[in-house]
Amino acid sequence: MSNKNKIFLGGTCAETTWRNELINKLNGIQFFNPVVKDWTPECQAVEIQEKEFECNIHFYCITKEMQGVFSIAEVVDSVHNKFKRTILQVIPDGFEKGQIKSLQAVVDLINSRGGIAYVDSDLSRSARVLNYSFSDYPSAVQSIA
Repeated sequence: MSNKNKIFLGGTCAETTWRNELINKLNGIQFFNPVVKDWTPECQAVEIQEKEFECNIHFYCITKEMQGVFSIAEVVDSVHNKFKRTILQVIPDGFEKGQIKSLQAVVDLINSRGGIAYVDSDLSRSARVLNYSFSDYPSAVQSIA
């Protein structure tokens, strides 16, 4: 793994736009976006390489478009890897009350294990966390000047 920070962009896929929105708000931090048009075994191998060996920051965004639960398993697995920094954002819009209660329990678990997790509709919060916690400090200061 390199000494530079690199973000794995995990979480809800399903034709969502949150990754592009977040990427446009990052201040020069490297990232890996696992979403591709045609998912193949080769794509899966690249994702594993990036997630396990190249990306030291694992960011997961969960939205109402979530179709399965594997992203939840990934974030829980990630927070137990002490060589990774895990961040989870749950965008609550569109979830039912019971689903929010369950997702809040996941947020609480991630926070209790040393990750950063929150329920928030504003993706700008995650951009701020990533830019001011993990980017090169002089570049981050220049971007807000």
